[in-house]
Amino acid sequence: MIAVRASAPRRLGGLKNISWLTASQLNKLAGALTVSTVEKRGIIFDEEHSPDSAYILLAGVARITCRNRKGQRTLVIMVAPGMVPGFPPSVPGFSYNFRCEAVTPCRIGAIELESLIEISLGVASADFKRMAASYLGRWDLVQLRCANFMSCTLEERLALILLELSENFGVPDLKGVRLTLPARHRDLAELVGASRPRMTEQLILFERKHLISHNRRQLVVDRDRLESFLAQNSHL
Repeated sequence: MIAVRASAPRRLGGLKNISWLTASQLNKLAGALTVSTVEKRGIIFDEEHSPDSAYILLAGVARITCRNRKGQRTLVIMVAPGMVPGFPPSVPGFSYNFRCEAVTPCRIGAIELESLIEISLGVASADFKRMAASYLGRWDLVQLRCANFMSCTLEERLALILLELSENFGVPDLKGVRLTLPARHRDLAELVGASRPRMTEQLILFERKHLISHNRRQLVVDRDRLESFLAQNSHL
């Protein structure tokens, strides 16, 4: 892609999901954008591009695709002119290979995410990210977990839940990450969609494989081993 100067601010104001910006903000945004042209079926950006960049579709139609667990590329979102949605954070053990592709010839504006946030909201990028994370939580993890649970084994579902719990309720431990909340078999069974007896059997198996352990009745998760386990069992 060859970079050129951004187009007039009035064209940005016509884009639906950024039309709320003031004329002054649109002027700043236009001056900060680097505009490129992508031919039909070309890749606009993928997971190898910096997550600290934001993209605005100025003209054309694009789409976001990913690979499912069978390795097939599937459509996720059709993208109209305006802000292009960012990719969700990765989940250990799953490789989605998200990418944004041009359905028709497209004009794309790229800008550093920090600059976009400061221009649009007038706050520092780090402060906004903290606020957004607090308000939105991690619903992205819930959606990805539910989508993948349909094709996961019980072992894989339990591994994903333990990783998620250790991220949200974990503190460092000599053997990994110790959960600060009670890891009741009944609760874990409900989270992964299994019976309590099967969950007890699976936890015993995980302990034998040294994926988990206990410290004063609190569950300790070995995140590295669990992530390796998921990577080995991934169908991609």
